[in-house]
Amino acid sequence: MTPTGAPVGSLPAVPVATPWWPDIEPVVRAARDFYGVDIIVLRLLDTELDQPHGGRVTYLAEVAEPVRAQPWTGVLDDQPRRHSFARPGGPSADLAWALALLAEYGLRPTERPVQVRTWNLSSLWRVPVEGQIVWLKVVPHFFAHEGHLLALMAGARVPTVLGHGGGRMLLAEIAGKDLYAAELPLLKEMVNLLVDLQRRWRDRVEELLALGLPDWRAPALCAAIAHVVDRTQDEISAEDRATLADFVCGLPGRFDELATCGLRDSLVHGDFHPGNFRGDGRALTLLDWGDSGVGHPLLDQAAFLDPIPNGTIGAVRAHWLQQWSEAAPGSDPARASVLLAPIAAARQAVIYRSFLDNIEPSEHPYHRADPAKWLNRTAALVREGDGRGAFVGSGDA
Repeated sequence: MTPTGAPVGSLPAVPVATPWWPDIEPVVRAARDFYGVDIIVLRLLDTELDQPHGGRVTYLAEVAEPVRAQPWTGVLDDQPRRHSFARPGGPSADLAWALALLAEYGLRPTERPVQVRTWNLSSLWRVPVEGQIVWLKVVPHFFAHEGHLLALMAGARVPTVLGHGGGRMLLAEIAGKDLYAAELPLLKEMVNLLVDLQRRWRDRVEELLALGLPDWRAPALCAAIAHVVDRTQDEISAEDRATLADFVCGLPGRFDELATCGLRDSLVHGDFHPGNFRGDGRALTLLDWGDSGVGHPLLDQAAFLDPIPNGTIGAVRAHWLQQWSEAAPGSDPARASVLLAPIAAARQAVIYRSFLDNIEPSEHPYHRADPAKWLNRTAALVREGDGRGAFVGSGDA
C-alpha cells in the first residue's frame, strides 16, 4: 500500500531465511534483492500455520514509489486495536521523531535506518549515526511504561534512553552480543544483577506503580488469574478445569503462606532470560523492560531457568536462593519458589490473554494458543505437588 493507505497489489512469495515472523530485516532485504523494491513492513496479514514459527506468511508493506505488482483482491479493514506503527505513515512518523531528537544531540544519520523487527509487541529500527548506532523502539500502550522506567533507572545496568515519549524510545547502542548461550559463571552474574535491582526497588513499589507498571501483587494477581481461568474454560480439559478451580479457591491462602517466606514485592522484569542480556565480557546490560511489573521478585525465576542447560539449573537455582537469603536475612526463598511455581505459570496465561485483548485479530496467531497452554502447565504443577522442584518458562521473547 501507499503511505496514504491506497492498495497497490502483491508481490510473489520469496524465501526468507528466518522462521521468526517478527524478524523483518531479512524480509525487507528479500524484497529488495528479488524485486528491487524498498518496503516498510507494517503488520502481519495472514499465516499458513496456526501458530509460530515458519511457514508461508503474508505481510502488509508500505511503498513510497510505484511498483509493478500483481493484482490483490483481499480486503484491508480498519481495527480499533491497531498499533500506530502498523498503520501507513506510522513508521515514518516514528523515524521523523527519532531524527528530530538526534538533531538536538547534534547527530545525523550516516546511512538509511534499517527496519529490524515489527509485531504486536514492538517496532525496532537500527539507525546508524556518526560514530555509533542508536535504536528506535516503539511499543504499544500496554508497554508504554518502559521508557519512563528506563529513564528512572538511569545509571543501572539497563539501556540508556536518549529520549522517550508516547511509547517511542531512542536508545543508545550497547556493546557486545545477545547472550542466549551464556554459561554458568555468566548466568550467576545475571542473577546477581537482577537481585541487586530488586533489592534496591522493593521500597519504591508505589513509585513503580505510578509509572503504569502492571500490578502483580497478591490481590490483583488473584483476580486476574481467576478471570483468565474463567475465560479459558472451553479450551482446557475437564480434569484441568477441576484442578484450576481448586487452585483459584486456594490462591489467597497460598499468597498468605508466600508472605510468611519473607520476600517483599518489588520490580519484576517479566521476561527475564539470558537472551535479554547483552554483554561484551566487561559489562552486562538487561534489556526489554516492556514486560515489567510489580510483584514477588521470584516470579522472574521461572523464565530464566526454563531455557538454560539442565546441567546448570541446580547450580543457578541454589545461587539465586543464596542471593535472596543474603539480601533478606531470615527469609525462606526456597519455600517461596515452590509456592510460586504454579502462580508463575498462571501469570503467563494472564499476560498472553492481555496481549490478545489488546491486539488486532490478524496478529492473534502469535499468542492464540498460549493462555490455555499455560493454564495446562499450571494444573500440571498443582497436581505434581504445588510445583515442588519444577519451574516453568516465559513465552514473549
